[in-house]
Amino acid sequence: MGHKAGAYGAWAARWRVPLGFGLSLAYLLLAQPTVPFLAAGGAVAFGGLLLRGWAAGHLEKGSSLATAGPYALTRNPLYLGSTLIGAGFALAGRSLLMVAAFALLLILIYGPVIRREEQFLRDRFGDAYRHYEARVPLFLPRLVRELASNEKFQWSRYKKNREYEAALGYAGGLLLLVLKMIFWPGFAHK
Repeated sequence: MGHKAGAYGAWAARWRVPLGFGLSLAYLLLAQPTVPFLAAGGAVAFGGLLLRGWAAGHLEKGSSLATAGPYALTRNPLYLGSTLIGAGFALAGRSLLMVAAFALLLILIYGPVIRREEQFLRDRFGDAYRHYEARVPLFLPRLVRELASNEKFQWSRYKKNREYEAALGYAGGLLLLVLKMIFWPGFAHK
């Protein structure tokens, strides 16, 4: 990885959460939810939340290479789950501007972060990671599992990885959209 690409990846990793929060605030102002869009988007986002939870229950950060559960289908189930959550909320909010902003966040911030994390895993786990990387797609899942593992989902890992925070964020986001729909319909158009 080149020095400039590495520096940008480090910057993106550091700023991804604050930028995401900033995007969320803009989203709340621009969102124009309706019941059908909120239901459809909420369902897509819930699927992402389930995927993130499933992944967190198989992840022991920094100490072992996760290859079981959703990690047997995609090397980045947490980011795929986050993408589904973001896409679901973009759909629920009915804002094309926010859909574009979310797509840019994925490409400009999460793309370099994923590449940076992949390099870390190559360095940390060597041939085991290279073998895994050769068999499992980066992002979009393969629907057929090739890696067999006896590793099971563990609630203790889910809690240790604090994935319940994503569930709370999901519930809070839906609640804010419902409240906006009830109390501030058309707020962004005034």
